[in-house]
Amino acid sequence: MAQTITEKIFSQHVGRDVFAGEIIRCDIDMVIGNDITTPISISAFNLSGATKLANPDGFSIVLDHFIPAKDIASANQAKISRVFAKQHKMKNFFDEKDMGIEHALLPEKGLISPGDVIIGADSHTCTHGALGAFSTGMGSTDLAFAMISGGNWFKVPESIKVNLSGKPGHHTTGKDIILEIIRLLGVDGALYQTLEFTGSTIPHLNMDDRFSMCNMAIEAGAKSGIIAYDDVTAEFLSDKHLAREPRIHYSDDDASYSLVLDIDVAALEPVIAYPFLPSNGHSITKAVEDHIKIDQAFIGSCTNGRLGDLKIASEILKGKKVHEDVRLIVTPATQRILKEAYRLGYMDIIIDAGGVVSNPTCGACLGGYMGILGDNEKAISTTNRNFIGRMGSRSSEVYLANSAVAAISAITGYITDPR
Repeated sequence: MAQTITEKIFSQHVGRDVFAGEIIRCDIDMVIGNDITTPISISAFNLSGATKLANPDGFSIVLDHFIPAKDIASANQAKISRVFAKQHKMKNFFDEKDMGIEHALLPEKGLISPGDVIIGADSHTCTHGALGAFSTGMGSTDLAFAMISGGNWFKVPESIKVNLSGKPGHHTTGKDIILEIIRLLGVDGALYQTLEFTGSTIPHLNMDDRFSMCNMAIEAGAKSGIIAYDDVTAEFLSDKHLAREPRIHYSDDDASYSLVLDIDVAALEPVIAYPFLPSNGHSITKAVEDHIKIDQAFIGSCTNGRLGDLKIASEILKGKKVHEDVRLIVTPATQRILKEAYRLGYMDIIIDAGGVVSNPTCGACLGGYMGILGDNEKAISTTNRNFIGRMGSRSSEVYLANSAVAAISAITGYITDPR
């Protein structure tokens, strides 16, 4: 019987053919925790009486939300993970000394392989599906169960086939594609399903685009997002010492899907998600007509803090100045990206234009620190959510966009078309 890539990944892990709707017990290749969610998992682990990790090399803790610590509470949160990591001699523990946002850092480190089953106590764990893996977010106690047992229970999700056709236009990116998909499906249109991205557009998308798309699958309610292994994936992984051998799967031509969504990417222009939902998407043409004045532009996060985003921003900002009424905050996703951006001159351009560069952190994206919005302020942001109060004051507004839109808008002071 024909299977989707997701069904095949689970089948290989379980040792028999499984299909959408089945409840299965499955071993997990990588469990991911962070400084906010892991302390709860550690507490549950200790309360269970467990004394050792079932799969120490398959457990990573990345301190990325409030590091360096923003206050005493966040410092104590991080301390819990540090103590646990030292106690269990964890080799995949990442702190200030090797800093990065978890969903950018782990692929960079070669800790994610095609065909993996991955869970993390962070909703945007679905990012890793860009490498042809099944990756999803779970709760902190689910994480604890995986720490203790090495596996967890899953309901094999149905899949929505997103058939993308055509070559993206100038400054139309993976971020715009996923915002358009979320606009069409709504925030719960893919509830507990996999968004499987396919079609003639895929070879035109670099890994930055693919990570952005899978990252925001959760914003349509999806359990995961996934893109099959191809030459672009192979090139990205070519310099990595992978933790596991790739297990490459492709969906059968006659696999069963709950829905097939066709999108002509060649006709798509940059998409702006207005407050207060990622599904509230509008064309850049409408946004320009609406003449939306901004107070802050943010480029970064696990969605759009990669080297390609910084390159795009630097090309637009070169020789220009950030508008006098706008704050431009740039947060590279990892230290390696930060160093490479400096080496290539991107950071000099951004700083000379009037931008400020922070350490890799999730802080601004979730309204924690490093870019909080005040009352009634508006931001153009490359992050993944724009709920009420997401980046600060409950009266503030966040407009989601790609890095080119954020950069050009920082110069003009209004949401602007970068094309």
